[in-house]
Amino acid sequence: MPDPFQTDPDVPRAMQRVVLVTGASGAGRSTALNVLEDLGFEAIDNLPLSLIPRLLDGPPAGPPLALGVDTRTRDFSAAALAALITRLSSGPVEAEVLYLDCRPEVLLRRFSETRRRHPVAPADSPDQGVARELDILMPIRDLATILIDTSDLTIHEFRAEMAERFSTGAAALAVSLNSFSYKRGLPHGLDMAFDCRFLRNPHWEPALRSLDGRNPAVTAHVAGDPRYDGFLDRVTDLVGFVLPAHREEGRCHISIGFGCTGGQHRSVAVAEAVGNRLATAGWQVSIRHRELERRTQGAPAMGSGTGA
Repeated sequence: MPDPFQTDPDVPRAMQRVVLVTGASGAGRSTALNVLEDLGFEAIDNLPLSLIPRLLDGPPAGPPLALGVDTRTRDFSAAALAALITRLSSGPVEAEVLYLDCRPEVLLRRFSETRRRHPVAPADSPDQGVARELDILMPIRDLATILIDTSDLTIHEFRAEMAERFSTGAAALAVSLNSFSYKRGLPHGLDMAFDCRFLRNPHWEPALRSLDGRNPAVTAHVAGDPRYDGFLDRVTDLVGFVLPAHREEGRCHISIGFGCTGGQHRSVAVAEAVGNRLATAGWQVSIRHRELERRTQGAPAMGSGTGA
């Protein structure tokens, strides 16, 4: 069988970055993979060891890969993983081994809190499983290029540590703006919501009633409210203040809502205005107008505003 890493010597092949994420069960492997995915890695968990070389065959230098490997992985053994690490290092691959370490008593406490069976010793007590797995993984720990001890880290500290070590420079906090009608309730998953019902309502102008907040005439009518500029400035200042803090906490997405009575005029106009300001400031912005989508029976959202 041909070696998948074998290339034509006359055709240079770009290096593919691969991070193998391993460590004891309960040390934070799933969280690490989620963070790496947020940072722009293509994350794959528990791929059989024998399939990893095939995964790396084909077009080279795609997105960086984060591969989760642990004792639950099919055909796993410390010797097989060590051999794979050696093989990756000899090919057109920039291979790193992230080992997540954790003190046995902390691992045991985490399993006791979740009341899950330990994968290495499902029929025995968790302390036996923890001890057995740490013993199995000891040779892999010695091969680690990056070791993070999660014993005393909070989830936020762990995410920050991962971001500092593995940031590709491509990840950004995505900001989703949503307009909605209070009569239909708040959209699911909002992190912040602003009530726009105090602003001048275009519904009472016959010429504007059938239009929506994206129309310049409706926008001008709403903006004509003497409280509009102050409201928009304060909302933009507040959002611009909290977004960097959310990004520092490791969040990859935040959802902000703007509501009015019908979800057609004022909330739409304000969402568009805030979106344009945030996009101009360099934030990655998407806009969804829930009630307008319902009116068009599920047609794609027509929001604007895409930042850097």
